[in-house]
Parts: sequence; structure tokens; C-alpha cells
Amino acid sequence: MNIQVIETPGKYIACRSAETPLRTEQDAADLIGACYGNDTWLLMLHAEALSEDFFQLRTGLAGGVLQKLTNYRIRTALVIPDELASQGRFKEWVAETNQGSQLRVFPNASDAENWLLQSD
Repeated sequence: MNIQVIETPGKYIACRSAETPLRTEQDAADLIGACYGNDTWLLMLHAEALSEDFFQLRTGLAGGVLQKLTNYRIRTALVIPDELASQGRFKEWVAETNQGSQLRVFPNASDAENWLLQSD
């Protein structure tokens, strides 16, 4: 995965793309390690870094990965374009997810960053 440490007035880990997209819960553990190793509990994941299985809710990948991130209190912003976020059951999942405080889905990185850093 292509992991970058972004330092603005706050600090977070960004994963914008990946040769091998996030496919397993072990990949989530690697992201948690990157966060802890860089002394931040904020993470931004872009759609390009997520495998197709992530968007197919029946695989359980999205739920497993995001549960692991939540368990470790990693505040996570997903940057997913509207055309992906508004499809089928995933659209319902996005609406439910956006009601929480640990994880949100945004159509662009600017909105995601603002949300991540607002409570840092």
C-alpha cells in the first residue's frame, strides 16, 4: 500500500493508492501499525487503495477491516467518489456509517481532511 504521513496543523496517515489494494484484515493491521508507528490515530483511505471486495458487502471485508480500525480507535475517513458510494447496498452502508463518529465517507479529500482534523 502507498502510505504517506501528512503533516498539516494535525497529522494523519493517507493511503491514496496501492499496487495491491487492501484485501484482508491483515492489511488493516498494517494500517494500524503505520498509524501507531507515526503517533497518529487518524487515517484517510482513498477508493483506489481498496479492492473490489471492499465494495461488495457480502464479502464481509469492509465490515471486518473497519471493525478492526474502530477497535483500535483509528478515526477513519474514506474518500469514495459518489458514483461508487451510491451503488446498491453500499449506498445504504454509507448512509449508516456516516452517522457515526469514528468513520465517515466523503466524495473528496478536502472534506475528509477537514473532518479528520476537526477533533484532533
